[in-house]
Amino acid sequence: MEAEKNKTTLIAGATPDPTRYAYTAAVFLDRAHIPFIPISIKNGTVLGKDILPLGNKPALQGIHTITLYLNAGNQQEWEDYFLSLAPQRIIFNPGAENPSLKERAEKQGIECINGCTLVMVSSGQY
Repeated sequence: MEAEKNKTTLIAGATPDPTRYAYTAAVFLDRAHIPFIPISIKNGTVLGKDILPLGNKPALQGIHTITLYLNAGNQQEWEDYFLSLAPQRIIFNPGAENPSLKERAEKQGIECINGCTLVMVSSGQY
């Protein structure tokens, strides 16, 4: 359990809409006791946490994982910001695959996974 607590996850593309996968990811992470920070261009809350405004590019420390729920076109504006957070890994969820960002991240030693956060958490692979 302690290992999970050190995997603070930034949910990029977070949404207050419970029908969206980004919201479900927050639920799965919360149930697994993995801390998460929601960030998006959308306003609202996720499980009682305010969604941070992506446009402000908040200075965040200790981000282990960024899980992306933005398609590649919507990631482009934020790529430098995501890399500046120096995560240990980036998860490109289905529809968020981005070969350019993946290549840049891997050059910085960041593990990149084309996968599904929901499957990874529920199967114990997170």
